[in-house]
Amino acid sequence: MHRRRRTALLLSAAIAAAPLLTACGNDAHPGAAAVVGGQRITVSQLETRVNEVREAQRAAVPDEAQYEQAIAKTGTLTRDTLHNMVLDRVLHRAAQDAGVTVSRKELQQMRSALEQQTGGAEALEAAWLQEYGIAPERLDENLRLQLEAQKLAAKLGTDTSDPAFWNTLAKASKDLDVDLNPRYGSWDVQKSSRVDAKTPWVREITATGTQQTT
Repeated sequence: MHRRRRTALLLSAAIAAAPLLTACGNDAHPGAAAVVGGQRITVSQLETRVNEVREAQRAAVPDEAQYEQAIAKTGTLTRDTLHNMVLDRVLHRAAQDAGVTVSRKELQQMRSALEQQTGGAEALEAAWLQEYGIAPERLDENLRLQLEAQKLAAKLGTDTSDPAFWNTLAKASKDLDVDLNPRYGSWDVQKSSRVDAKTPWVREITATGTQQTT
């Protein structure tokens, strides 16, 4: 299970919980949560992904109290989901540049192996939902990305924790000119990761009250 956890964590947001950010100024990216390689990830697309997770959480824990606990544990879901959506494109670009491809057979083999480890298809879907915030309908998509990461690392003669691997992703991030809507933070090219950005038009809401960050 250690390999499963390590590779899955590549796509889960390894980001500490951060203050809730709300826009209170002009939107510099109308309708777009991010632009990657000239292609927009729209706010609507992002919201759809988040809703998929919330609906799956509701189905998995029909008890209201448990559902509220699940939401509380995934309070940064929107930002984490955007992180994953952008990283998806960055990693895919890096894999393409390296000539790495993933076949349907390889994907099926990986899924079958994980299902055996976790106790079946439903157990695997539940584990990915609970641990990584991946909705069941996005599981194959996520596993394909895990395979791309593993095969890219292997081609580089390293693993996904090595700086050489992340340097390759950094190059892809730079080539794609990743640009996040400031309301969701910014994209750290070197780390290929979303980070929170404090700007004059962002209001920070904390447990102790609301203050303007200027």
